Amino acid sequence: MQIDIISVLPELLQGPFAHSILKRAQDKGLVSINLHHLRNYSTNRHRSVDDYAFGPDAGMVLQVEPIYRAIEDLKSRCHYDEIIYTSPDGELLTQKLANELSSKQNIMVLCGHYKGIDHRVREHLITREVSIGDYVLSGGELAAAVIVDSVVRLIPGVLNDETSALSDSFQDNLLAPPVYSRPAVFNGWEVPKVLMSGNFKEIERWQMEQALERTKRLRPHLLDSVDEQ
Repeated sequence: MQIDIISVLPELLQGPFAHSILKRAQDKGLVSINLHHLRNYSTNRHRSVDDYAFGPDAGMVLQVEPIYRAIEDLKSRCHYDEIIYTSPDGELLTQKLANELSSKQNIMVLCGHYKGIDHRVREHLITREVSIGDYVLSGGELAAAVIVDSVVRLIPGVLNDETSALSDSFQDNLLAPPVYSRPAVFNGWEVPKVLMSGNFKEIERWQMEQALERTKRLRPHLLDSVDEQ
């Protein structure tokens, strides 16, 4: 998979992509993550890419021209399955969406900034708008990092144990059950005996009960999706 990210602050993304699972995925050649500075597509001597909004609203807006040039330049070199804009009013990022995006070949991500981007970009150039939650960030870089992380870890071969992702929260619209490791007893706190019983059928039953209980208590709206399936 190739992921190209356009940003006015690409340096914010260097850290998240240079460590842990995302770094290993790149080292294995399973994903290529490329950062593109939007200011490189500016045509004025100050390399500015923003201007005041038309109308009475305060705040700066990313201009249509440099964004258009950036997207068209990247499209001339690669076919993209999705051109995503990180926006607080976009489609909410869910595990289902992450699963869908992980099956794509090439993705472009445009990071919002300031007051937002010229709406003509959203009308004519973007194929999908994605939000990581109902709140506003200073820019879309952190959202882009979250989107990329949630997608890349699902690519076959990225995780050492690919079955690990299958038991993540939200994969089946349920929260994951509790997990434990050694020692079996610490400070008087014991690991549930069923997990050490070796009876996999009983363990699976316990895990399902725990998943349902935690989902009902913490995210009850998810159970509506389970009932609809």
